[in-house]
Amino acid sequence: MLEQKAFVAAEIGLHARAAAVFVRAVTETGLPVTIRKQDGDPVDARSLLEVMTEDFGFGCEVILEVPSSALSDEHSVSVAANALTELSAVLEATEAR
Repeated sequence: MLEQKAFVAAEIGLHARAAAVFVRAVTETGLPVTIRKQDGDPVDARSLLEVMTEDFGFGCEVILEVPSSALSDEHSVSVAANALTELSAVLEATEAR
């Protein structure tokens, strides 16, 4: 399993616009990314409802993960690792785009 840690920088956390921007970015990767708090259960990062319901607040450390089973010729380890890095950057942007 590939994973990447990030912090939620949006002042209101992953709610409304910031969550929508993040979920859209996840969906564009084509990967089954999950997001969770350090000690929490993972939720599907492609689901706006699941992301908003989990209450990832401002400053919250999260872990983004892609299961090894999702890797293939199209989505290699390096492609998935780059996607997680880009998703971390989306989360750590101070404002939703």
